[in-house]
Amino acid sequence: MGCLVGAPAIRIRVVPEVAPLFRRRIFRSFRVSASSSSPAESIRVRFAPSPTGNLHVGGARTALFNYLFARSKGGKFVLRIEDTDLERSTKESEDALLRDLSWLGLDWDEGPGVGGNYGPYRQSERNALYKQHADKLLQTSHVYRCFCSNEELEKMKEIAKLNQLPPVYTGKWASATEREVQEELAKGTPYTYRFRVPKAGSLKIDDLIRGEVTWNLDTLGDFVIMRSNGQPVYNFCVTVDDATMAISHVIRAEEHLPNTLRQALIYKALEFPMPKFAHVSLILAPDRSKLSKRHGATSVGQFKEMGLLPEGMVNYLALLGWGDGTENEFFTLDQLVDKFTIERVNKSGAIFDSTKLRWMNGQHLRSLPSEKLTELIGERWKSTGMVAESKGSFVEEAVQLLKDGIDLITDADNALSSLLSYPLYSTLSSPEGKPVLEDKLSEVAASLLSAYDSGEFTNALEEGSSGWQKWVKNFGKALKRKGKSLFMPLRVLLTGKLHGPDMGAGLLLVYKAGICGEVAPASHSGFVTLDERFNILRQVDWDSLNKNDDDNPANVKPATAHVC
Repeated sequence: MGCLVGAPAIRIRVVPEVAPLFRRRIFRSFRVSASSSSPAESIRVRFAPSPTGNLHVGGARTALFNYLFARSKGGKFVLRIEDTDLERSTKESEDALLRDLSWLGLDWDEGPGVGGNYGPYRQSERNALYKQHADKLLQTSHVYRCFCSNEELEKMKEIAKLNQLPPVYTGKWASATEREVQEELAKGTPYTYRFRVPKAGSLKIDDLIRGEVTWNLDTLGDFVIMRSNGQPVYNFCVTVDDATMAISHVIRAEEHLPNTLRQALIYKALEFPMPKFAHVSLILAPDRSKLSKRHGATSVGQFKEMGLLPEGMVNYLALLGWGDGTENEFFTLDQLVDKFTIERVNKSGAIFDSTKLRWMNGQHLRSLPSEKLTELIGERWKSTGMVAESKGSFVEEAVQLLKDGIDLITDADNALSSLLSYPLYSTLSSPEGKPVLEDKLSEVAASLLSAYDSGEFTNALEEGSSGWQKWVKNFGKALKRKGKSLFMPLRVLLTGKLHGPDMGAGLLLVYKAGICGEVAPASHSGFVTLDERFNILRQVDWDSLNKNDDDNPANVKPATAHVC
């Protein structure tokens, strides 16, 4: 049976003629399947991370899909903290999770810091609720006390392994008499609560992503819902929480799919409506293994530190397993809300491509309003000590000139450093620089130095872009050079590089930086002023450079302290 969005709430249906007698200890074969029942509640989804580490990109995508589904349906997005692992859960991890979700723009309607009518929203604060429902199951004989020791349980596993059988509980205490139970209680023997699983039959759900999924019950065995120390087990907590929080749709990673069998049985035993399930495929590394730390950055916090925008991260995560059916790949969060449907989420695993993530972030970065982009990059440059102030004409012009080469905010440092640096000697001694050097570069350098010494070159820069263009045109005529024959030598001599942004605009910025005091000293920015560049040019031993070959770089002067 298809489980469509907006359809009535799902309940487990037990075929009447073979229904198990839960209140007795006799079971018959039966089949469990998902079926529709009376009117659906409003759309309510949840993201339920464990605060035992950083927010992984897989978890972030799950949160995003839940958020988009809720917002697209006018429903509620609930945040629940699953902190029952007391040894590993920390307040620091929880705070980091909340910060990362907020940074992504995934604001929750109910949960920590927000409240709501279904709290508390931390599992560690809901123990009384779990005990209440566990006792209810005990009273109705859906669970029983199991006094087996760890040694006994291990022995059961070994015997099952020898007989090539699934390692399921043999049911030693499932049929114990009340007298036997009371004797163990009187002795103070520790016990767990075990859920009675029918010995035959199957369970079927209609997953919104994966379609029909069926399990045979004879492979499961009676499972623990409460440990001997009184702590509830994950599957029991999740079921009670989702049911009592009125969660209508459970959208989670496919690694939770096997848990659905246990949870569905608990839903039925507690007479709770069962939500619709949607299991999202894993995020894979390029080698198609599960994405992990060995593949590089995997947490939202790491990508934030690397200089990603939340807009770029959200856009990329949405495309890991989802698309709107068009060629479009660029979406804002609001556009994703408008376009998202759970039916378009793919079954197959999605490959995490860091190169595409970087590219996509660059698209979002450059789509920001100029004021916002300048603010972000200006603050970055000031925080790293590259500029004295985060605002001003130099910063504004530098951002506009360099933005096409910046995909991550952190790229801005190298972009500005490259503009301000003057690696003349390393360029001239490189294989790529050899053709430029051989094109009578020394003659162009002599003429350039003459223009600088006469004040002609500086006067042209004083006039701005028009002055520069006029000077270049006259300089080319005087040397009888034009096009690449003119501009490549000038680029090398004035910038020290073979490639870069617009040469005139870059030089005007270098000139401005030398007189306005907005750029930090060379020790922080690698800045080589125009005056210093011409002083370096004066010291070049062109004869030595022209005689030098690739196998004997000893005659090339080393870079000065200003050269990056």
